[in-house]
Amino acid sequence: MSANVSPVSALDFEGEVVKSDKLVIVDFWAEWCGPCKMIAPLLDEVARELPDKVKIVKVNVDQEQELAQQYGIYSIPTLLFFKGGTVREQVVGSVPKKVLVEKINSQA
Repeated sequence: MSANVSPVSALDFEGEVVKSDKLVIVDFWAEWCGPCKMIAPLLDEVARELPDKVKIVKVNVDQEQELAQQYGIYSIPTLLFFKGGTVREQVVGSVPKKVLVEKINSQA
């Protein structure tokens, strides 16, 4: 994890994500997932470059299986974009940074 992207668990998910007053991207990932490792540096860059627009957190699906089930995560990486406590957008798989920035700007 980096200083810009923080892990969340079921215990702090509501406070960190659902009740956040800004856009939150939740990265559902796993240690063994190759595409998850590919998108991680992009998420870090986005978090560093757009701190006023977005907060990015990570949920390890191996450690937080109930949370992954609750949000219907079947493939990883899956990015859920939360705003106002609801999922506004979903991205499955590794995508270019440009796509992430466009989605963030359309939600902000």
